[in-house]
Amino acid sequence: MTNSICILGSTGSIGTQALDVARKHGIRVTALAAGRREKDLERQAREFLPKTVYIDKERYSSLKTLLADTSIRVVSGEEALSALAYEDESDTVVNALTGILGLRPTLAAIDSGKDVALANKETLVAGGDIVMKRASEQNVRILPVDSEHSAIFQCLQGGVKPTKILLTGSGGPFFGKDRAFLEHVTAADALKHPNWSMGPKITVDSSTLMNKGLELIEAVHLFDVSPDQIEVVIQRESVIHSMVQFADNAVLAQMGVPDMRLCIQYALTYPERMESPSAELDLFEIGKLTFYRPDTETFPLLQLAKDTIAKGGNLPSAMNGANEVAVGRFLRDEIGYTELFDVVIAATEQAHFVKEPTLEDIFEADKQAREYVRAYRAK
Repeated sequence: MTNSICILGSTGSIGTQALDVARKHGIRVTALAAGRREKDLERQAREFLPKTVYIDKERYSSLKTLLADTSIRVVSGEEALSALAYEDESDTVVNALTGILGLRPTLAAIDSGKDVALANKETLVAGGDIVMKRASEQNVRILPVDSEHSAIFQCLQGGVKPTKILLTGSGGPFFGKDRAFLEHVTAADALKHPNWSMGPKITVDSSTLMNKGLELIEAVHLFDVSPDQIEVVIQRESVIHSMVQFADNAVLAQMGVPDMRLCIQYALTYPERMESPSAELDLFEIGKLTFYRPDTETFPLLQLAKDTIAKGGNLPSAMNGANEVAVGRFLRDEIGYTELFDVVIAATEQAHFVKEPTLEDIFEADKQAREYVRAYRAK
């Protein structure tokens, strides 16, 4: 069990729930980082009294003033974020940032010898080979926080390598709909997730099934399996968080109510099991569990992700960067829902392929894909 944590992305959904776990189990919080919610960060800082807090440059002066009566150090700037992850005295860095912004701080935390409780999926999607190699060299643990990867991690505690991973997903708010229906979807529609409460970017990704594609890529890196060993299963009730299959065809599943605090807590208390703030699972109330194959024809980004990680190199970074910008443009009503699919696919296909990319190659692929999507003009 970790004794102290640094939380990157502390005012978001994962960050605030990580603080719930810290509060419940008396885990010391040594540093907090947020984007633009300086008043939320001030409240967190006053409760948990970290040594250092990070905020975006636009909010730096405001937060500095808000915390002027404390001894808490306020820092800002992208380099400061990585420096915070490296220099902080915590045992574990909880990376709950959104987007490729989380990659450099993850590497900084690894280089300093800290374990990483990872909720920032883009870290592994864009730079998985580099991250996992660096973690092995530094002998640090990457502890998954996403519900699906936490479930797989829990099912693999016996130490036996799986023959197949059954990666579950809810199917999002548009399960069963066709392309004609999706042509008229609005941002408000896409933000209505049936089971989970999450931030806007990940909620849209869930609706397009891109989130499941990103998780598939993460699983390849985390569990050292091939893309063909991962099967996506739509599990509408979000009770089975994922499953693993072994050589004898036995299947183990991890189940629980859809509450991220259980996954966060397991990452922070591993290998111990402790009383959780999550509710108890009542199977009688649920009544039944349903399973479906994903519709990759209507939702093509899931297949794109699988094809992209099969080829590897810098393509996952290009796909991820394109998707980040496309989701932002969709949320601002600049492109339509199905145009989001089309432009991400096009940006990924036009990327210059590098088989064994450096970190610079990964960021360059990300940059080029973003520029491609920004230049796209809606029909």
